[in-house]
This record gives sequence, structure tokens and C-alpha cells, in this order.
Amino acid sequence: MTPQPLLQPIEVHGQLLSNRVVMAPLTRARAENAWLEPGELQATYYAQRAGSRGAGLIISEGTWVSPQAIGWADVPGLYNDRQAAGWRMVTDAVHAKGGTIFAQLWHTGSSSHPSFLGGEPPLAPSAVNPMVSSPTATGRQETVTPKAMGREDIKATVRAFRDATERALDAGFDGVQIQAGYLYLFNQFLNSRTNQRMDEYGGSVENRSRFLFEVLEEISKVADLRKVGVKAGPSTGEQGVFVSHDDTVPTADYVIRRLNDYPLHHLLLMGAMSDLTGTPAAFLQGDEMFKHYRAIYKGLVIGNVGIDRERGNRLIEAGLVDMVAFGRSFIANPDLAHRFSIGAEVLPTEPSIHYGGGARGYTDFSELA
Repeated sequence: MTPQPLLQPIEVHGQLLSNRVVMAPLTRARAENAWLEPGELQATYYAQRAGSRGAGLIISEGTWVSPQAIGWADVPGLYNDRQAAGWRMVTDAVHAKGGTIFAQLWHTGSSSHPSFLGGEPPLAPSAVNPMVSSPTATGRQETVTPKAMGREDIKATVRAFRDATERALDAGFDGVQIQAGYLYLFNQFLNSRTNQRMDEYGGSVENRSRFLFEVLEEISKVADLRKVGVKAGPSTGEQGVFVSHDDTVPTADYVIRRLNDYPLHHLLLMGAMSDLTGTPAAFLQGDEMFKHYRAIYKGLVIGNVGIDRERGNRLIEAGLVDMVAFGRSFIANPDLAHRFSIGAEVLPTEPSIHYGGGARGYTDFSELA
């Protein structure tokens, strides 16, 4: 049989990955404790999916960079020593399987809810309600109008990403990924609908992207940027105020082109998450998202969203992406790469077990012999 591109090793800045199958960041809400710390359960979960039979690269679920970043119930953090000790259990377990794991760093901004923040409104670039919902401890609740960040708030948040990066590396992670896409804080700065500031962080695309590049510059003080990836792009799921408009694609183009100025580990690029027909981003349906940004970004591209084995192999073979991130496929198939190698069935997932619930639907899936 012709070797599958997905199963070929790849070297990234001197780091050899056993295959090109990436475990995408997956929020699973299993840090069901007052300290939002991972433990043995998470160590088992990630180790099951590590190594040559699983993911060449694992990107962890999003982790909070500060208490102010929290916007989803029972998601672990990376802002104190207790959390870092829990993550050390995870990274040790993954490395014991020969795996590589990055921590995704996350701040939800206005997509959070006062119930996470002692009743206070979330911080965001501007006082604009994103009109989405926040998964709280009592179920999904509609977002509220956030409080606009002052300059000191912005500086503190930049430092929080630096500190979380340092803590992640100290906890044994092989690198970090900045969650700069979807509905969250970085994209709230980038989006001209949610960023109505009149200072150096608002207005022009250069100003709206300032926060992201300040974070990268700050992280570079404590980490080799070759160990840092960025998740970015125009896909937002077309929810609330995050519906594609005239600025969406030009802003993403600017940001991704400017990422070339940094020796990053990767760009994780999400394909279209919903039907873009009738929007200014309509031309980015299907493979066109990857074609468009492959022409702009010169570094390693990880493709994500709506990709199966056949399409993943085709995208890599065509040179449109270098690796492929699989999300839900990894929930019920910890040995996903092995299944790809023998053409075995990829088991479907049951949405009712995606979030919370301990070991059930989390670590109780079997590998093939």
C-alpha cells in the first residue's frame, strides 16, 4: 500500500513527531473540583491518545491563564502551582508513551459570564455583548455586556499569558498554543464589531491586532517561539455578533501574514464551521480556506474541522496543510492513527458524554488489538 501522508513522521524545529495526526484541543470539563486542577483522570486520558498509535502531537484542552479568563465550567487552569502540579502528571504520562503535548492557553473575554467572576461582568476590548451563551455550572446562560478593559487590564492579561507559558513549560509541556480564534478574547480585539476602542488597541487592523502581537512578544521573553503555536483565522461558527462581515477576511489575512515575522511552531487553521453562503467569506468554503492561507502563511499549517482520513491524506499530499487536527474522532478512538493505518472503523461519539461525567465517556474506550 502507498504510505498514507497522515502517518508519515515530520520534524518541526528539531522536534520529531511520529505522525501528522494531531489531537485538537477538546474541552471535556472534567476538572470537577474547586481548584480547577487536572489529575490522574486527565493523565490517563491524554496518555491513552499519545504515541505512534495515537497523535503525533497533542494539543491540550484550553487552559485558563488567569481567574479572569474563566468562561466554561470545570475546565482546568494554568495559573497556579497546584494546577501546574496536576499538569505535570499529564505531561509525564504522555512522555512515557513517547508523545508530544502542547498546552492551549485560553481567555474567553466577553464570552464568559458573571457567575464565574464573583458577579462582576467579564472584561473585554469594548462594552459589547457578543450575544452568545456561556456554559456555566448551572447550564448555558446568555452573555452580558462586558466591561471595557483599561490599559492596566490589558497589560495584566499580556503578563498572564507570559506567566501561563512559563508555568506550562515548567510543568513539562513541549510547547504552548495561543487560542487566538473563534469567539474568544483575541478575536474580540480583532473583530471591528466587538472592538470599538478609540485608543492604540482599536480602529485600524494594526491597532486591533496589537494585543495579539504584544502577547507573542511577551511570551518570547520566557519561551523559544519555536515552541509556540497560534490558533487563528476567520472561522467563528457565525454566532452572535461573530458573523462574517467586510473586515473579517482582510483582518485574518493581515494577522496570518504578520505571523510570518515570528518563528512559530505552527498555525492551527480551522476550516469553515458553517455555511458561509451570502457572506464576504463565502469563497473560503471547503478546501479553499486552506488554499487561501497556504499562499499567505509560510510556516507549518495544521488543518482542522470536517476532515476525515481520506480528506486529510489528500490535503497533505496536495501541500495545503502539513498536519491535520482531529477533534471528536479522538474521543471514542484513542488509537486513531492505528485505525487509520489499517483502515478500521472510526467510532462515532455520543454528544451526551462530551462534557463532564468523570471516567465514563472519557477514559473507558478500548484500543484495537
